[in-house]
Amino acid sequence: MLPAITDIATHVPGVTIDWVVEEALTEIARWHPAVNQVIPVAHRRWRKSWWSDQSRSQRAEVLETIRRNRYDLVLDMQALLKSIWLVRAASGVKHGLDWRSAREPLCTFFYDVRHRVEFWQPAVLRQRLLAAAAFDYQWQGDPDFGLQRFGQHNQVQQPYAVIMPSASRDDKLWPAQAWQLVFDRLQMAGLELVLLAGNEHEAARAQELIQNREQTRVQPRSSLTELAQLMAGARIMVGLDSGLTHLSAALGVDTIGIYKASTPVRTPLVGAGYTASLGDRGKEPDAQTVLAAVQDAFTQRSPS
Repeated sequence: MLPAITDIATHVPGVTIDWVVEEALTEIARWHPAVNQVIPVAHRRWRKSWWSDQSRSQRAEVLETIRRNRYDLVLDMQALLKSIWLVRAASGVKHGLDWRSAREPLCTFFYDVRHRVEFWQPAVLRQRLLAAAAFDYQWQGDPDFGLQRFGQHNQVQQPYAVIMPSASRDDKLWPAQAWQLVFDRLQMAGLELVLLAGNEHEAARAQELIQNREQTRVQPRSSLTELAQLMAGARIMVGLDSGLTHLSAALGVDTIGIYKASTPVRTPLVGAGYTASLGDRGKEPDAQTVLAAVQDAFTQRSPS
C-alpha cells in the first residue's frame, strides 16, 4: 500500500488520508509522512473470542472512530469480506475492485464505484492502479514507499547481512544445507550474519543454523521500527517470502527472496535496490540459483 499512499498524496492536493490497518502493522502505516490518522483493528485477535465483551467493546470503538470522521471517498484496497463492515461504517463514496478483480467478489456489492484491475500482476502495481482509478489521476515513475526516514545509515564498523530463515509455515522453509552455502558466501565477503526470529521456536532454528559459526548473531525480538532500522543498514538481505523480506526491498536494500509456497507473480520483491524473487509455488530455488543472485548483487553495487 505504501507506494499507492505516496501516489495519492502526490496527485490529490490537500488530501487528508486516514488508514485502517491491522494492529500489528500500525507502525508501518505511521511511517508514511502522508498518513494523517492510523485506525487500528484487531481481526487476528478478535476472531479468537469474537463475542467476548472486550472484543465487542473494541469493535464498537473502531466504528465510532470511523463514523466520527466525515470522508469524501472510502477506498477498500483489500476486497475481503472481513473488512466490509468497516467500509459500510464510513461516510463517503465507496470505491473498490469489480467482480472480476476482487479476491472475494461478494465484496463488490457493497461499493458505489467498482474498478477493473487485472488480478495476475504484482500487488504493488495493483494497488497503485486501483488508487489511481479511484482518484482519477495518471501515476508514473518507480514506486516510492515513503520510507526516507530509514535512509541507509550503517554506522558500525562490521558490515552485515540480514537473514530471514523462518516462516509461519513449514512448507516455506528452505533446507539447512542450502543456507550453509549462502552463509559461506556472505561471510567470505566479510559480512557478519544477523538472523531474524519472531518467537522462541524461530530463535532456536536460527541458533541451530549458525551453530559453530563466528561473526553471527540472532536479533532479539524487536519492534518493526527497530527491524526496519536494522535492515536499512544491511549490505544485503536474504530471506524467505515474508513481510520482513518485502520490507527490506522497500527500504532499498539489495534483497533476495526465496519462494516455495507462494508465487512471485503476484508478490515479487519491489524496491530501489537489487532484488531477486527466486522460486515459485512448489518449486524452491536451489542453492546455486540463490548464490548467483548474491553474486549479482555484489557485482552491481560494491559493499559500503
